[in-house]
Amino acid sequence: MTLLDTPVRDAAWAALDFESAGAARGRTDEPVQVGMAVWRGGEVSGLFRSYIHAPVRITRAARAVHGIGESELDGAPRMAALWPEFKARLSGAIIVAHGAGTERRFLRAFPLHGFGPWVDTLALARALLPDLPDHALGTVIGACNLEKEVRAICPDFAWHDALFDAVASLVFLRHVVGALDLDNVPVGQLLNFDTASYHRRRGVLRVARDAGWERSAD
Repeated sequence: MTLLDTPVRDAAWAALDFESAGAARGRTDEPVQVGMAVWRGGEVSGLFRSYIHAPVRITRAARAVHGIGESELDGAPRMAALWPEFKARLSGAIIVAHGAGTERRFLRAFPLHGFGPWVDTLALARALLPDLPDHALGTVIGACNLEKEVRAICPDFAWHDALFDAVASLVFLRHVVGALDLDNVPVGQLLNFDTASYHRRRGVLRVARDAGWERSAD
């Protein structure tokens, strides 16, 4: 049996989130914090959180979002030094991330790491909750009344902390699995949700906005 054929209840789901130094002209963005957590057998465990030494300065815009400054990075390990932690949590698991592009990009620090398959909870939220005004992780968690669960697991952290956000994506995934009774379906069924309804709504709202009909379209 392949991982994609494994029932959801028997698989390990490893959430990953990075906070970054922020994009700036003429330079590559770099991770400054990572959070990881594992969901298996109904429980979220294997929590890991670390700052990451960055070879660039954190931009003002990025610091305004996550609150991480240069002082937090003093003595922080480099990305390569965290390889044992990534390997221990992500190997053999389905990787969970909300808007997975950033996480995929930063994992290139480990060439040929082989982690995956991936489930993007942003795509999942767009497919299942197409009428939300946006699909930021906080919006999705709020719409599903799940923030209390997230805070129970991460009582010392808040939004835009990498561990808090990683746990939030797992809590949302766990909620979807329970609400839709997906424990016994193959893992592969969760990886390709149809976002057509989300894109149709965006198209309708775009047309309404261009025509000045926004109020009636909503």
